[in-house]
Amino acid sequence: MARTSTKKSIEVKNFNRPDERRVFPKGSLKLLNLGGACVGRVVLEPGWRWSDSLQSVARTELCMAEHLQYHVSGVLRVQMQDGAQRDCLAGDVSCVPEGHDAWVVGDEPVVLVDFKGLADFAKPAGRNRRKPC
Repeated sequence: MARTSTKKSIEVKNFNRPDERRVFPKGSLKLLNLGGACVGRVVLEPGWRWSDSLQSVARTELCMAEHLQYHVSGVLRVQMQDGAQRDCLAGDVSCVPEGHDAWVVGDEPVVLVDFKGLADFAKPAGRNRRKPC
């Protein structure tokens, strides 16, 4: 009887050839799906704010995705529902729980790589929504 191989292979993908692209006011997202996870590269232009750009798309008062992010450039200010704020700078790694607003501080675009929470980011409510990865 022949054995079925369960050996996994190496997956390598590149943000220059993403599996999916999304564009939203003052920002864009490139998604890669690999190893059962979603990894996204987000670019947020100066003046971007979640509550201005994506609140009407998400149809929630605050961003309800949890994020695990590596911050490549720029300054992203995150404010939790209780008013607590934190600035995320280039080189930082942040874990942001659901229930937050966020915005770009200054004149430099924010570039970040997110390892959790982008499956539905900037995707209209009710359109093939899935649990964030």
